[in-house]
Amino acid sequence: MNFEKRIDEMKNEIIKSTQKIIQIRSVKDTPKEGMPFGEGINTCLEYALDLSEKLGFKTKNLDGYAGHAELGEGDEIVGVLVHLDVVPEGDNWTYPPYMAEIHDDKIYGRGTIDDKGPAIAVLYAMKAIKDANIKLNKKIRIIFGTDEESGGEGINYYLKHEKAPNLAFTPDADFPVIHGEKGILIFDLVKTFKEDLKDEGIKIIKIKGGNRPNMVPDYCEAHLISKNSLKEKLDKYLKENNVRLEIEEKDYFTVIKSYGVSAHGSLPELGKNAISQLMLFLNTLDLSDGDVKDFIKYYKEKIGIEYYGESIGCGFCDEESGKLIFNVGVIDLDKEKVAVSINIRYPITYTENQVYSGIKKELEGTGISIDHKEHIKPIYLPKDHELIQSLMKVYKAFTGDSKEPITIGGGTYARSMDNAVAFGPLFPGQPELAHQKDEFIAIEDLIKITKIYAQALYELAK
Repeated sequence: MNFEKRIDEMKNEIIKSTQKIIQIRSVKDTPKEGMPFGEGINTCLEYALDLSEKLGFKTKNLDGYAGHAELGEGDEIVGVLVHLDVVPEGDNWTYPPYMAEIHDDKIYGRGTIDDKGPAIAVLYAMKAIKDANIKLNKKIRIIFGTDEESGGEGINYYLKHEKAPNLAFTPDADFPVIHGEKGILIFDLVKTFKEDLKDEGIKIIKIKGGNRPNMVPDYCEAHLISKNSLKEKLDKYLKENNVRLEIEEKDYFTVIKSYGVSAHGSLPELGKNAISQLMLFLNTLDLSDGDVKDFIKYYKEKIGIEYYGESIGCGFCDEESGKLIFNVGVIDLDKEKVAVSINIRYPITYTENQVYSGIKKELEGTGISIDHKEHIKPIYLPKDHELIQSLMKVYKAFTGDSKEPITIGGGTYARSMDNAVAFGPLFPGQPELAHQKDEFIAIEDLIKITKIYAQALYELAK
């Protein structure tokens, strides 16, 4: 069945719907009645469900936690898991992050690739199938999640109240097909400070930076008290190191500002970590003796700017999914304590206990403890699984690409249920823009993935 002509006819509608949903700032916020994740996310969910009804689908809103749009009849369900929430926009965008402006045939904005653009694509893919008046043997259901970026509470609520799809994919990663995802750990490294041992040296009042554990932080700043100007030391450091640090010397304290490059926490090598940049510079200063100085020294020696956790005892790797990924996402340090939020993606043949055991050995005698926040187990489907085979067939037919299914460090909704995988929307070789400034989706790709998803849904539901 060929759906391409109908999708081409809907091109302008697809573009406009994508722009409208991008213009809603759906970052998790303070809960309100009937809005468990805040007003912005709720507005976005209502928009998606209203659009689904206008396109002719049955819809359901599950108390603001999630919703779905449905086509067809039958006992079995083919699901598409999308999410409407986005991470905070960060700074230094070329174009406004919530205006969905089009430049060079690309739609710019937070969520264009992760995951609102793909959500609109699968919605219009289902519309193309509906307009073809094809009798399906299974239902197709697009599930709109609302809390994917910060815990997954929305999809968990949905699956407690609705039957899980028999097979599903999520358009929230890469092509061709993701048949394995690394385990995810989120935790804080915490230390309570005692009084400094002496008054001499530079005192650090606070360090604060980052937005989320799963984002490479693009900004961090430290407030210090120093008897002497630090400008000369900073200038010397900048000549020897390729980092962006700025100094602002006030009457009573000095501010050191660190500017990095944001990236997805599963791909820290694509960004520049503003926290790590700043900590390494602070370690070069004549700091006042005490726990703060010791912590900064430990950070430099055991975390530094490493991506794979080698020095802190968890540099694991396997053949199936590659190296463990270690990302520092947030720091909050004051005179009394420090908390550093860490996001780890560990290889699929390892366990949570192995990772923590390795880290704990390196923490012995430091006074630093681990505050566990979140754990998501790895997932894996063999390449000969029926879902993998069906999606690979469609992908190869559209692209001519003979690449094999892959594994990733990113976490998707595929983890929320059995028999689910990630499928697109990023084509091989394209830049990873999720969680970064100037996130965009090319209009050509938006239409292309709509065609791929239409054929994939037909193959799975016919």
